[in-house]
Amino acid sequence: MANSGSLKSTIAVSLTNYLDAGAIVAGASGLTLWQNYLGLSEVHLGWLNFISANCLGAAIGAIIGGFLADKYGRKFIFTYNLLVYMLGVLTVMCAMNFPMLLCGFLITGISVGVGVPASWTYISESSEVNNRGRNICISQMSWGIGPMVILLFGMLFAPGGYLFGWVEGLAHALAGDALPVEAVNVFSSRVVFCSLFIVAFIAWNLQRGLQESTEFEAAKATEKKAGLIDNIRVLFSNKIAVRTVCFLAVIYLTWNLVASVMGFFQPHIYETAGGVSNEQANWMNCIQWAIIVGVTFIVSKLIDKTSHKAIYVFGLVAAICAWLVIVTIGVNGMAGLWAFAILWGVQGGSSPQIFYALWGSELFPAKFRAGAQGLMFFIVRGLSALWGLVFTYIYGENGEGFTLAAYCMITLLLISLVVGVIGCPNTRGKSLAEITKERYGDIQ
Repeated sequence: MANSGSLKSTIAVSLTNYLDAGAIVAGASGLTLWQNYLGLSEVHLGWLNFISANCLGAAIGAIIGGFLADKYGRKFIFTYNLLVYMLGVLTVMCAMNFPMLLCGFLITGISVGVGVPASWTYISESSEVNNRGRNICISQMSWGIGPMVILLFGMLFAPGGYLFGWVEGLAHALAGDALPVEAVNVFSSRVVFCSLFIVAFIAWNLQRGLQESTEFEAAKATEKKAGLIDNIRVLFSNKIAVRTVCFLAVIYLTWNLVASVMGFFQPHIYETAGGVSNEQANWMNCIQWAIIVGVTFIVSKLIDKTSHKAIYVFGLVAAICAWLVIVTIGVNGMAGLWAFAILWGVQGGSSPQIFYALWGSELFPAKFRAGAQGLMFFIVRGLSALWGLVFTYIYGENGEGFTLAAYCMITLLLISLVVGVIGCPNTRGKSLAEITKERYGDIQ
């Protein structure tokens, strides 16, 4: 069992994942509303995805935040980063044109990227040997709860939702009775982003009160003139570290190229390719996230006692089966849509992201642990940003290229499966110090 301190700090830091996934899904659930309000094309939507918390914004933030966490400490990130997040969310809330919306997405995305390497690293470093995987899963449950809650808010506040009357009243109170319908409707998305602002404020107050990681402090105490450039140089000069970066980047990238598209475009895909309403699409997505949370909870009970390889394979087989539904049954009927949604939910609860977060914090020494994760996150989210732009062209304006996109997704998931099975490390039941000793010897 985890001690109360470990569990408390895990929950506080896990709010970063809530805010990460919440920012992505808040943008996704209101995408059609912003499109109608600002007259955006599919290319505009691709650019929003490109610079958001889903892709480039997070990529830029991660490579900065990872090395800053190794230089100044994990607590340094927790003290200041969510202030940036709140600024980004506030910009989206007040957006009146496409550049302003784009700017808000970028600022929020950068903050998300800065926080992720520090949070995953801190959770591993503050966990005991027999609950490190469990605590990472708790963090991933937060990553699932965020979208679920945000989608519920999106549906309640959306046009036709139970609380839209309140949103309509707020819009007219703030902007006048002559407000166009599209401008009133988009207020539901502004309110959803406001909820993220409130959670970010709460998380900031919790995280800035955390103690510094003892692993980080111990590493700093034994280092000689370890600066930011020194840690970057050591990371790239160590063959084991470079091979590990390549392994983790491949398994996470190939999965994330699929997941990033789903995270941002899924409700939009359901509406265009599946032909369902915005409300139906959000309900399906919400139920899918509930499945992800449930499966992650089950995995959290098993991951420190069961073969990591078995759980990893299970998740990716479910993911591949989900996309096989697309190319066999199709998503033009409700049966195909629900089969896809359920299978994708199952994979999300045992996805490569869990193992990337776990292995990424286990397989590097403390001195460049966060920096290595930041580098990998930069590679993955940056390439995911480019893929998001490509996907909009493959997919087409009305989903006519969805089957071709599905074959691309299956290929990417197969690569993640094969590489993960071949390179799966044996870290279960070992302390971070033992793993570092086995892989790097007495690294200084």
